[in-house]
Amino acid sequence: MKSYTINEINDILKGELIGNTTQKIEGPEQLQNAKSHHITFIGALKYVKLWPDSKACAAIVNDNLTIEPGDNRALIKVKNADLAMAKILELFNPPAPELATDIHPTAVIHNTAKIGNNCKIGANCYVGKDVDLADGVILYPNVCVFDETTIGSNTVIWSGTVVRERCIIGSNCIFHTNVSIGADGFGYRPSDDGRGLVKIPQIGNVIIGHYVEIGANSCVDRAKFSATIVGDGCKIDNLVQIAHNSIMGRSCIMAGHSGLAGSVTLGDGVIIGGSASIKDHTTIHSGATVGAGSGVVGDVKAGATVLGYPAQDARDMLKQWVVMRKLAKK
Repeated sequence: MKSYTINEINDILKGELIGNTTQKIEGPEQLQNAKSHHITFIGALKYVKLWPDSKACAAIVNDNLTIEPGDNRALIKVKNADLAMAKILELFNPPAPELATDIHPTAVIHNTAKIGNNCKIGANCYVGKDVDLADGVILYPNVCVFDETTIGSNTVIWSGTVVRERCIIGSNCIFHTNVSIGADGFGYRPSDDGRGLVKIPQIGNVIIGHYVEIGANSCVDRAKFSATIVGDGCKIDNLVQIAHNSIMGRSCIMAGHSGLAGSVTLGDGVIIGGSASIKDHTTIHSGATVGAGSGVVGDVKAGATVLGYPAQDARDMLKQWVVMRKLAKK
């Protein structure tokens, strides 16, 4: 079991150490659940009151908070406790599951596929015709990668994920369990006789940049033509829908249950809150934020924050809610 002294941890964080503890630290934990061998973190004023009753021997604390360490307890003050705790979590992060063989004997790999150095392919995987896996790719058991797809170096794909044909995946990506990449976009039109629906063929692909992480059970659909694009550094939560021909810029964030309809464009650094929905052919410009549960039906300016259904400037929406609440009390 890993353990560290408070000074060893502060050497990593390079914060301001206040107080001291002789207790070896064996892991991080929440304030309420921590034991004497744990380090915790306090990132907001409302959590300060929980510190006296916590059993943690140490805490990482935002430097704008006033708090005393107590007996045989220590504080490390930093600019951002959340970011500092991320370093500690990485320090105690257990290793990922190991695959016993480089290529499991039950994996089915087409003879035209190119497999790079140090790749790992787990049980019951399928790797199709002309697939190209760069060095260090890991496919955990029951992953399917279909024809003519390319996957960049050190990308990790967890069990149950399906990457459809002709997709292009960058390096250092992580796809969690049951991700769908490149399924058909949702395209239908009423038939001429009005008696049914005509499926619109989806002949494009999906292009995903480098350092992209996609959460479990999320879907990125292929384009009708051209490509659905997810830019470098994007982080996508569980149960997210990205529809055909949408384009995401760099370092966008989409929280759980949010969705982009077809041909939505996001600039760089856009944040989409949980359960928000974005209408088709809408552009959300760089640096904008869409609040949780909002419905965006028109373009959003760069740097703006929108909220509500339909979404509008967050300050205006909050004022409306205040007025409505006052009216309800009359």
